[in-house]
Amino acid sequence: ILASVGLSAVAQMFLKIGVGAARLSADAGVTATLSAYALSPYVILGLGLYGLGAVMWLFVLSRLPLTAAYPFVGLGFIATMIIGVTALGEAVTPMRVFGTLLIAAGCVLVARSV
Repeated sequence: ILASVGLSAVAQMFLKIGVGAARLSADAGVTATLSAYALSPYVILGLGLYGLGAVMWLFVLSRLPLTAAYPFVGLGFIATMIIGVTALGEAVTPMRVFGTLLIAAGCVLVARSV
């Protein structure tokens, strides 16, 4: 579960880097924008990591009840926030940190109830 969730969080980082690195003019249309994104190595890597994470998730679902596995997806919020702050230099507010900690607490409660 953790590997799948972790891959999804890392995939988000590469997708963000990829769309940020795409050089688009201010008047770029939808087709030009989608083409730039599709050709970005970071977007391609991010989508590949999502695919790998999805395959791992299938493995998880084949062995656990959905109600036990799915709440762990909430850990992705935590991992993504940490990656955003540390790798992308994004700022977070105390309210966002508190909300993310509430999600983490919910994951713990669900995990303990199995």
